[in-house]
Amino acid sequence: MDIEHVSQAKVFNGWHKQYRHSSLVLGCEMRFAIFLPSCATQDTPVPVLYWLSGLTCTDENFMQKAGAFRMAEELGIAIVAPDTSPRGESVPDDPDGAYDFGLGAGFYLNATQAPWSEHYHMYDYVVNELPALIEATFPVSSLRSISGHSMGGHGALTIGIKNADRYQSISAFSPITNPMKCPWGQKAFTNYLGPDQDTWKAYDACSLLESNGCALPILVDQGDSDGFLEEQLKPEHLQSAAGAAQAQLELRMQPGYDHSYFFIQSFIEDHLKFHAKYLTQGEG
Repeated sequence: MDIEHVSQAKVFNGWHKQYRHSSLVLGCEMRFAIFLPSCATQDTPVPVLYWLSGLTCTDENFMQKAGAFRMAEELGIAIVAPDTSPRGESVPDDPDGAYDFGLGAGFYLNATQAPWSEHYHMYDYVVNELPALIEATFPVSSLRSISGHSMGGHGALTIGIKNADRYQSISAFSPITNPMKCPWGQKAFTNYLGPDQDTWKAYDACSLLESNGCALPILVDQGDSDGFLEEQLKPEHLQSAAGAAQAQLELRMQPGYDHSYFFIQSFIEDHLKFHAKYLTQGEG
C-alpha cells in the first residue's frame, strides 16, 4: 500500500510523523500520525498503542496536546492516531453541520444506512486496514493495545472487547460507555445503523460486556467535573456491566477534572505505563 509522507518532527529522540494514504475500506484519502520511539528498528520492532480521538478531532489533537511522547519514548512504545472519520468532497456530512455527527464523528462503526454506508466504515479501518498498513510500513510488531477519549473511548472499549485476540489491553478517558442510552449515541446509531436497536448492541460497550464479557484488562479515567458526565458518558453503567461480566475494569473517578486535554495530560503517563505492562508481557 502506497503512503505519502506529510510531515515529521523529532521529539524526545523519537519521531512524530504524518502520512496520507488511499483507504480502500473508506473509499477516500485518509491521514494518520505515528510516533516512533528511537529504539524502533527492523531488528527490534516495538509494540503499538492505537489512540482513537473524540468528536471533531483529527489525527493532530492527541499528538499535539496529550504530552505522551516522553513516556512513550522511555517505554519504547509507538503511538498511532488515525482520523475520526472518512474525509473528502464525496463523503457526506451532517446536513445541519452539527459537530456530533458526520465528518469528525465516525463513531468507530460500520454504517449500514445510506448515504453513510458508502464511506463510514471506521470499525474495519481501525481493526484491519490501518494496522496492516502500519505493520507493513514501520518497524513495529503485531502487539497492539488501544485507547481513546470520549467518542474515541467508546471506540477503544468496543473494538477492544470485540477483538480481545488482537489487543493486549484497553484504556479510555471520559468514554461514551453506553451510547444506546445517551443523545450522542442515539443520534449516531439511528443515522448510521437504522432504527433497529438490536443492531446497536454491537457497538455499545455495556451491551458487549453483557454478551461477550472481556478477557482484557481495562483502565478508565473519568473527571467528576466533566460537563458531559451525566447526560452522555454514564461511567456507572460501565462499572455495573463490567461487574456483572467479572471483567478486569479499573474505573478511576478523578476529582475536579473536566473533559479536556488538560485532563488527558494529567494521566496519560499512567495509561502508557498500564499498556506497557501488558505489551511487554506479550513479547514474552
